[in-house]
Amino acid sequence: MAVPPGPAKAPPPSSRSLMGRLWRDYVSAYWPWIALAFAMMVVEGSTVGLLSYMLQPMFDRVFVDGDLGAMWWVGGAILLLFVIRAVTGVAQRVVLVRVSQLSSTAMQIDLLGHMMTLDSVYFQRNPPGMLMERLQGDTLAVQGVWQVMIQGVGRDAVALASLCVVAFSIDVTWTLTALVGVPLLILPSVALQRYVRRKTGQMRDQATQRATRLDEIFHGINPVKLNGMEDYQLGRFRGVVGRIVRAQIRTEAGKSMLPALIDIMTGVGFFGVLVLGGREIIAGDKTVGEFMSFFTAMALAFQPLRRLGGLAGTFQVAAASLERLYGVFDDRPGIVSPHKALPVPGDSRAQARIELRDVHFAYDDAPVLRGASFVAEAGQTTALVGASGAGKSTIFNVLTRLVEPQRGEARLYGADIRAFDLRDLRAQFSVVTQDALLFDETIRENVTLGREEIAPERIEAALHSAHVEEFVAKMPLGLDTPAGPRGSNLSGGQRQRVAIARALLRDTPVLLLDEATSALDAQSEAVIQDALTKLSRGRTTLVIAHRLATVRMADKIVVMDHGRVVEEGTHDSLLAAGGTYTDLYRLQFEDEGAG
Repeated sequence: MAVPPGPAKAPPPSSRSLMGRLWRDYVSAYWPWIALAFAMMVVEGSTVGLLSYMLQPMFDRVFVDGDLGAMWWVGGAILLLFVIRAVTGVAQRVVLVRVSQLSSTAMQIDLLGHMMTLDSVYFQRNPPGMLMERLQGDTLAVQGVWQVMIQGVGRDAVALASLCVVAFSIDVTWTLTALVGVPLLILPSVALQRYVRRKTGQMRDQATQRATRLDEIFHGINPVKLNGMEDYQLGRFRGVVGRIVRAQIRTEAGKSMLPALIDIMTGVGFFGVLVLGGREIIAGDKTVGEFMSFFTAMALAFQPLRRLGGLAGTFQVAAASLERLYGVFDDRPGIVSPHKALPVPGDSRAQARIELRDVHFAYDDAPVLRGASFVAEAGQTTALVGASGAGKSTIFNVLTRLVEPQRGEARLYGADIRAFDLRDLRAQFSVVTQDALLFDETIRENVTLGREEIAPERIEAALHSAHVEEFVAKMPLGLDTPAGPRGSNLSGGQRQRVAIARALLRDTPVLLLDEATSALDAQSEAVIQDALTKLSRGRTTLVIAHRLATVRMADKIVVMDHGRVVEEGTHDSLLAAGGTYTDLYRLQFEDEGAG
């Protein structure tokens, strides 16, 4: 089945606009905590400059002059500075980790909530691995960016500024000599930032491929084993992770280049200061204490300067993930509720008449429905039959507004289904398919779907009617037995029974059955068919079935061919007409007889 292509890509947003959006949406709510952490970082950063400043009296008054009184107050001041630095360092880290975790968790929750509002075609266009990587990998990639940036501004920039003040106060010429290479870093910094963002984007794309490969391998592990595909799948996975490793290495190399350039420029500056300062000390124009205070200030500035240099790379790594995250947030569902929705009728079962009027639907350029029209009367069973690809399952998706037809309309209760609120519309349908989807939860939770208000007697009645109690009674944990991933702890027939029990509890006016018994053995089919008969009583039921023997008792059979309704009637009247249904019936009868 073809899938519509995604929208054309817009130019990538700037890093600044992405970070501004992150601040506005998820970080600004915690500004009091951030302000507190920032204040503590300013204190922590200031202590670095004060420590370097205290080295001048320590050398000149204590070590050179031998002043014992100065030894006590200088030593006490240095001890106090270290205590303040330790306390503020721990406190600000705890506060920022809290903000980082809360904001990233809020983003994950919002992102999942937004994804679940998008149209079904979005999930056909984007594999589960990609979506999981957005929720996990990309949100984790931006989780600590504000922590790093605030630490850079609040701690490292303040520390660097305080150290520069100390250095300038000692000797302006020495300071300018030490910083002579800084302007030369501007152009390399811009080029490296662009390189890091590009390589990070490539790495995140490959991480998506890795998640997709793992999702397909683990969900298809039995076909992998049965077809001897272990080496093939391992080879594909090896190729993906190999590309991730290469992109990761190049990203880290780009991030490391700017601090490395800073190292070189700092070394050049130190060399120049040593030549100038050494001559002045030898000549007696400067004291050893002044030089040690200056030298320590420059040495202590080394680490903040390197961290600030690396901040640009961190910024671009986060920007690459933010671009992907906000790309998802900017996608909007095309199928939405109307502003003024019609209420659902009170006596909905008696009025649950379904009508399709000249419905056309295509995936991309591949037509699926070509003017389908029919009526399913309220309270009756209408069967949809036809060859594979005739459009039968698409009709179910149209009725529940999982897809929107390009032309025509589907009607329920005498009104266009687009006039109802989406939640109200979908609350009118219970769906049982061949591949009954169960969650990795207990059987009870799979039946109730998390609804705690359902009375126990209703649950028991549904379990009895769906024949679930027959196999649950033999399980050690009963209804609290885990169903396993996608219901893997249960057989196909057991999963179908759980799905039917779920539909019974929903108690909706319309029942949609899509090949609900086609993959079952004769014994299981008999049990499931009995449960489905009970489920369909008094409801408007649409049945899709390839096995025509299962729809012989339907009130109406609608025969489809290439997206069109070609015949309608009862089983007997259609056989008597000798048309498409007769051909399907005879072909199936001959195949079963030959088998």
